[in-house]
Amino acid sequence: MATIGDFDPLNSTVPATKIEITVSCRNLLDMDTFSKSDPVVVLYVQGLGTKEWREFGRTEVIDNTLNPDFVRKFVLDFFFEEKQNLRFDVYNVDTRSSNLSKHDFLGQMFCTLGEIIGTTGSRLERTLSGIPGKKCGTIIFTAEELSNCRDIATMQFCANKLDKKDFFGKSDPFLVFYRSNEDGTFTICHKTEVIKNNLNPVWQSFTIPVRALCNGDYDRTVKVDVYDWDRDGSHDFIGEFTTSYRELSRGQSQFNVYEVLNPKKKGKKKKYVNSGTVTLLSFKVESEYTFVDFIRGGTQLNFTVAIDFTASNGNPSQPTSLHYMSPYQMNAYAMALKAVGEIIQDYDSDKLFPAYGFGAKLPPDGKISHAFPLNSNTENPNCVGIDGVLESYFQSLRTVQLYGPTNFAPVIQQVARCAEEVTDGSQYFVLLMITDGVISDMAQTKEAVVNAASLPMSIIIVGVGPAEFDAMEELDGDEVRVSSRGRFAERDIVQFVPFRDYIDRSGNQVLSMARLAKDVLAEIPDQLLSFMKSRGIEPRPPLPATSDSPSMTTTNTTTTAAPKERNMHA
Repeated sequence: MATIGDFDPLNSTVPATKIEITVSCRNLLDMDTFSKSDPVVVLYVQGLGTKEWREFGRTEVIDNTLNPDFVRKFVLDFFFEEKQNLRFDVYNVDTRSSNLSKHDFLGQMFCTLGEIIGTTGSRLERTLSGIPGKKCGTIIFTAEELSNCRDIATMQFCANKLDKKDFFGKSDPFLVFYRSNEDGTFTICHKTEVIKNNLNPVWQSFTIPVRALCNGDYDRTVKVDVYDWDRDGSHDFIGEFTTSYRELSRGQSQFNVYEVLNPKKKGKKKKYVNSGTVTLLSFKVESEYTFVDFIRGGTQLNFTVAIDFTASNGNPSQPTSLHYMSPYQMNAYAMALKAVGEIIQDYDSDKLFPAYGFGAKLPPDGKISHAFPLNSNTENPNCVGIDGVLESYFQSLRTVQLYGPTNFAPVIQQVARCAEEVTDGSQYFVLLMITDGVISDMAQTKEAVVNAASLPMSIIIVGVGPAEFDAMEELDGDEVRVSSRGRFAERDIVQFVPFRDYIDRSGNQVLSMARLAKDVLAEIPDQLLSFMKSRGIEPRPPLPATSDSPSMTTTNTTTTAAPKERNMHA
């Protein structure tokens, strides 16, 4: 069973946080002659890297209103590291048909899930468009994280009279937990430690997110396999049992003593009873704060970009250069910047991004700088939006001289100084560094990273081009925490990836960028939480929405009864 040996609890996939979206509309177009419109909202989601829209779901239809507050909600999986594009189409329903072409189109709106979560109070109000020359009204979203996404369960198990599997000794048992998927398959979600030479083991208690165990469905089957550990990885199967989160949550009781059954043995031996029992010794569940809690409480992500302007990139006017500005496609620097920036910008309300270059000679006197503002404004290095950063980057390529060396420390220290000023949890800083080569100031960079690890800050390094980036792995503290002069980083805050690993072979730039962003941003939510937890910072209560909540009143109506609802099945 190689898959069991390969299971890495740190990298196992946990189902995403679930976000519930409530939809209202105001001042919709009136398409009906003798009454008001009967609106429905249809949500479409876009595949990652494809541009294809597919229908995700529909609200109920509400009769005779231009200001509907829909009851049926959309529940979406939220991945911070993905740009989750959404499209909302509004229709006036004329018949019972589920075919949308049979109904009147009232307008549409495009946004990302991150935009809804990232707005003040997680309430986004936008104008509907799509019918030339007409005001289509507005659509309003509120987002809320489903409560069971934050639950963490801690439990402990023991076993009795397990089958002896080893020739010279007793078994070395361990448990493997799987959650069941919608399609009937199972996904591994936890593995206990091995207890050597013991048929009555007591395993250590362990903690697991509830959504990892059952994806929020308390009655979903949880399968547990019992194995005898073997050094060569060919672990012997002792038996299995099934349970559910709901059963486990009853705690220690007669219901939580499970017979371990081996189907093969059961089929062969008439007198077979079981291969032992496993007992739940203790169970408790607690709530933990999530990334979404902090964003809803007003925590802003501050995004800073630093770009490598060293000579090893090649002459920007030559097609072989990593900085080459082709009229037909973006270079690797621009792609990395856009991929990461377009996701982070949803969580930064002012959309102003400081952007720096390093390793260039600056006009007029040819002074070498390792932290020069791309917009040439030393007083205010902010660029407006990701497009503003790209514009300043292209402008810098025309005015500075690529030089060297490749020093990282000055830019890291620059952002660290800003992070030092705001350690109350209201802001978290993300520095994206894009480089083509080996760091020249490794000792100083390690020192800067160790210092930054105690601040509300994360560093993403994207390597572009064909160089060997072995030294970068040292900064990415996944295996061994970064240290400097005997001092270890308090947290792992650096994520390094070579862009070449994500480039789509068919040349699909959208897919390449989506893959890159997915990987480099995946660790940011946990890094933010680790800082907040280490400082005892709790999220503030969700901010009130910037404008008043949608009013239930409508104009030109004499009826006071609640609007009638009906379903239109897709």
